[in-house]
Amino acid sequence: MAPFLPEPQASPWGGPKPIPNRPCFEGILWVLRSSARCKDLPASYPLPSTCWRRLRSWEDQQVWLTAWRAFLGHLDRQGQLDWAETFADGSFAPTKKGGLASAPPRRARVRSGGWWRTAKEFLWEPSWNRRPRLR
Repeated sequence: MAPFLPEPQASPWGGPKPIPNRPCFEGILWVLRSSARCKDLPASYPLPSTCWRRLRSWEDQQVWLTAWRAFLGHLDRQGQLDWAETFADGSFAPTKKGGLASAPPRRARVRSGGWWRTAKEFLWEPSWNRRPRLR
């Protein structure tokens, strides 16, 4: 991940030297792995607010999306992805304020926001070697 993480810059108004990326990244991973609250981060990691700000900054700079695309591109170049068996949509949206149990399903369904997000991600790079469907 190091090549994708922008180096923290010192504040032009002075102040302490910025904490390196690696401890912040490890703190973020600790929270994700343990499912704990950010404020329960052990003292061996940077302050929770520092990790949170760094996570938010990286999200704003689309670091995660760039790293994910590079990872998929790398796997595809090595031939380790079988696009015929790949799917990506884990979004579920509950009905606002609950739906009526007796209501019939709509006949004309509109594509969900999850479909559009997925389509946008998979249409971004035309150079992937998508294998043709076998009939």
